[in-house]
Amino acid sequence: MELYHLITSLFKQEATMELMRMGVVYAHLIACCVAIGLVLTSDIAMIKQMISGEDDAAHSDKTHLDTLKKTVLLALAALWVTGIGIILMDYSVKGAVYFLNPKLQAKILVVTLLTVNGFLLHSAVLPAIKKAGSLVRMETNARTLAVFSGVVSGVSWFYGAMLGIARPLSWKYSLGEIMFAYPLFICLGFVAMTLLVKWASNRAENLTPTRVNPALASW
Repeated sequence: MELYHLITSLFKQEATMELMRMGVVYAHLIACCVAIGLVLTSDIAMIKQMISGEDDAAHSDKTHLDTLKKTVLLALAALWVTGIGIILMDYSVKGAVYFLNPKLQAKILVVTLLTVNGFLLHSAVLPAIKKAGSLVRMETNARTLAVFSGVVSGVSWFYGAMLGIARPLSWKYSLGEIMFAYPLFICLGFVAMTLLVKWASNRAENLTPTRVNPALASW
């Protein structure tokens, strides 16, 4: 009983709560950094592959994709757990009015979209890339979905990270104003990646030797 009262009294102390929040925020930051680092290095490698025209088997290799998928999913799960922890601790101090902060609403919205897109990416897009061998070799519709899902993923991770450190945005702007640039970045990224993939696909087709009909080979 005395131990219970001791623990309860510790949690009631402001210094203890601040230290706990700092630890949770630190774990939240690490999870975000790990995921962004993996997504960024993977996307850069894919773009370099398309520009150079090299058939990088290692990038679309089953082991590489499986490791990337598992690590990003774990980081996303850690992001949710630590994020909910931060929200609960801040709510206990600030009350229900805390949820009216447009910046918090924007962050929750972006992470929710990131999660939904993540399930699409890992259940449909990555298996399709694995099956085709590379993004360039995919069918047009599947490739468009892959490009869009990849752009949403990249933009969401970086936009969510920006919102995480954007304290000056708190209570100063509406949800619409904070989210204004989000779809804009997705549109610009989608157009840029679609043009790059189309260019790489056309070049790959031009470099592929045309099959000669055996009956005409002697002519």
